Amino acid sequence: MARITKDQVKHVAHLARLSVTEKEVDTFTEQLDAIIGFAEQLNELDTDGVEPTTHVLDIHNVLREDKQRPSLDREEALKNAPDQEDGQVKVPSVLE
Repeated sequence: MARITKDQVKHVAHLARLSVTEKEVDTFTEQLDAIIGFAEQLNELDTDGVEPTTHVLDIHNVLREDKQRPSLDREEALKNAPDQEDGQVKVPSVLE
């Protein structure tokens, strides 16, 4: 018994705005049925006592700790700006 039908493949293709031929529908139906079959094999595994994980490796936060520190002063931040006005970088207008 097929786990996915041609009508379901056509429906998903329609939702995705894909144009598929009848030959492609046949191919996709077979391929998706095989994928679902492989996924169903996971139900046969005994997972009692297996702790759920979110990642294969035991990783921890690898980011540095946030520490408050002084930022650049305004003159230092603007020293390489090609154009500035009133302590801010001046850029060409993009609106008319």
